[in-house]
Parts: sequence; C-alpha cells; structure tokens
Amino acid sequence: MELNSLTAISPIDGRYRNTTSALADYFSEYALIKYRVFIEIEYFISLCEHPLAQLQTFDKNNIEKLRDIYKNFTEKDATSIKEIERTTNHDVKAVEYFIKQQFDKLSITDYKEFIHFGLTSQDINNTAIPYSFKLAINEVYLPVFNDLLDLLKKYAVEWTNIAMLAHTHGQPASPTRLGKEIMVYVERLEKQLELFTAIPYSAKFGGATGNFNAHHIAYPETDWRVFGNHFVNDILGVHRSQFTTQIEHYDNFAAQCDALKRINNIVMDLDRDMWTYISMNYFKQKIKAGEVGSSAMPHKVNPIDFENSEGNLGIANALFEHLAAKLPISRLQRDLTDSTVLRNIGVPMAHTLIAFKSTIKGLNKLLLNESAINKDLDANWAVVAEAIQTILRREGYPNPYEALKELTRTNTHVNSITIADFVDTLNVSDMVKNEIKNITPQNYTGI
Repeated sequence: MELNSLTAISPIDGRYRNTTSALADYFSEYALIKYRVFIEIEYFISLCEHPLAQLQTFDKNNIEKLRDIYKNFTEKDATSIKEIERTTNHDVKAVEYFIKQQFDKLSITDYKEFIHFGLTSQDINNTAIPYSFKLAINEVYLPVFNDLLDLLKKYAVEWTNIAMLAHTHGQPASPTRLGKEIMVYVERLEKQLELFTAIPYSAKFGGATGNFNAHHIAYPETDWRVFGNHFVNDILGVHRSQFTTQIEHYDNFAAQCDALKRINNIVMDLDRDMWTYISMNYFKQKIKAGEVGSSAMPHKVNPIDFENSEGNLGIANALFEHLAAKLPISRLQRDLTDSTVLRNIGVPMAHTLIAFKSTIKGLNKLLLNESAINKDLDANWAVVAEAIQTILRREGYPNPYEALKELTRTNTHVNSITIADFVDTLNVSDMVKNEIKNITPQNYTGI
C-alpha cells in the first residue's frame, strides 16, 4: 500500500499532514540524514582550518564545493545513503561512506580518511539533533507561538473594559474584566517562554567516550577541547557539554521538554476556559457556510477547535514527559535506548503545532456576547457583598462580614433592590450609604 495521507498510521503524517509538514524539514529521517551530512562536512572544514599536517595541502577552493553537498542535498541522496546502510547496518557509517563517494567525485580522494576523523556516531547525532531542534523551534514553533500570543494580546486590549462575572470553585465570585483574564494567559506564556529560551541547546562532541582519545593520540599537540568548543559553540551555534560519556547526558533537553510541557499546560488551561465560556454563552462562534456541528442535531456549533487542541496537547505532553524522564538515563557510558527514543522528538512537536493552530482557529471564531455577560452580572448582585463589608470595615461598623453573610448566603435571590434596602438599614452616614449604593457588579472590577 502506498504511503499517503489516507494510509499513514499516524495522523500527524496523515489527516494533519498539511498542518505539520513544515516539521519534516527538521525531524524526518531525510532531515536527520541531511543534518548528519552537514555536521560531517563542517567538521572536516574545521579540521582543515587547524594545523594538521596532512590537511595543509587541501585546496581551500573546494570548501564551498563541499558545502554544496549538504546545501543541494536531495531525497535521492538520502535514498542512496539508506542503500549503503543496508550493507553497513549503521546509519552514521553510511553517511561517512556517502561523503567519501562525493570526495571521489571532487577528486579530493587523498583527504577522505579525515571524514569522521576520531569521531563516534554520537558526535554526529548529538550535534545534528540539537542543531535541527533549535532550527525547528526558531523557524516553526516560535512563529506559531507568537501568532497565538499576539492574538491573545489583541483580545486583551479589545476586551479591556468588558466587566465579567468571575467564577471560583465554579461559583459566582467578585467581578473581573475579560481583558485582564486574557492577560493572565499572556503573562504566563511569556514567562514560561523566557524560561524555555534560557535553556541551552546542549550537544556532545568529544570522541568515543567523550575524552577525545583518538584525536589526542594522533595529534597530542592540539588542544582538542578548544577545538571542540569552537566547532560546537561558534560554528554550530549550540552549547558543547564539557564532560560526557559516549552520549549527551540530555539534562538540558529534558529541561526543554519540561518547559514545552508547561507551555502546553497553559494553552490547555486556556482551551478549557474558552470552552467553558462558550458553554456559558459568553461567546458565540462564527458560523461557516456548509459546516455541520452534529450529524443528528442541526443547531449545534461545537467548540471543536479547543477540544482538538486539548487532545493534541495531552498526547504531546505524554511524549515530552517520557523524553524528559528517559533520555537523561543511560547505563554506564552508554546504551542504545536514547537512539530510538530521540527519533520521536518530532512527534510531540507536531502535536503541539496542531494544538496551537487549533487554538488560534478557535480564538478567531469567537464572537463576544456582551448581553449574556451582563445578564449574568445582573443576576448575581450578591458578589458586591465583599465590597460592602470591606467599606463597613473601614468605617468601623460592627461585624460587617457576618451582616453581609446573613444577607447573601441564603437561597433567596439577591438583587439591586435587596442590596439598596439593606444599605438603608445600616447605621452609617448618608455619604457612605451613597458610596455603597453606587457599587454594581459592572463597576466592582478592581484595577
């Protein structure tokens, strides 16, 4: 059966392919192979820039030709590497052999044994993956994240003065403003993004068990630690871990997964609040011609985008949690469990991308229903009791909390008339009575 959007096992490569396709450039098997080629070639070029006797005669005019190998890398090239892998049964060794073939084509065969010189496969994997992960975050994740953030900021300004009944424990509470409630999410997302971006993209690069053994035995006069730091930190733009086993210890990557999970939790919280506001009729949703909300109930306009987002965020977080818990653990100097797990990094990123876009779609459908919001405020005058008892406390009135509790904590409906009649019985000045009577659910919204 041919692989396409209908036959793909995972919906991220099937039903949601159009949404997630941008991530293929960073997390597909093709992408991993391409970035391995990139690392190998840039490593060779860096070796040529150091005083290794055997590379002094290398013609620097060939450097851009070498870079063209990864710049012009195609699926056909990746396929040829997979063909080599059928023989080697080793993915990184197949990349090395492919590049050696390219050296032969460029007539620089004499230098091809310096491809992958002194390295282990994890020097390639543990630089290629954080490098591509960083690109994916900057080029795909952050633009969508910022679209979501910008939309929330827009609504926060637009709804600044919309008074709204708050709910704590699901019960009517002191009124708030809709714009401020949206700003809660803006602040949370901005703070968590700040924490996420402070975590380095860490890479391992130091030979078989991290000590540059082979490099040092061949060229003991070269400071390989300085070389490694320059190559990883300056050339690749990621952060080289100084003391490693054969693999990166993944502690910073685990922190990044935890940070991404926290961001997802905030978006999930937003999804659920928006879903609830829609169910309360605080928002209606834009209707698109031809769309169906239910196969049985013609009137339905369901908040499906927020539900879709919540579901995908749950899957993403389950995977982020596993990555964060599993990857920092490896037996002695290494085992292979990290390799198969790390190949799945694109999966939670894809579900996160689907979720963010669904949340944005849902937010763009919202139609503010001010009449329903005001009706709810008018139906809950008891929420101004907090304001009244606080003013009475200021005035030294005896037992104000208890007096308001007796008035409002009943099964009898409290309205503006109930409150006004109660205020008239208070033993306070007319000025204070007028001050209290001016309080309404619509204006008792704080700062």
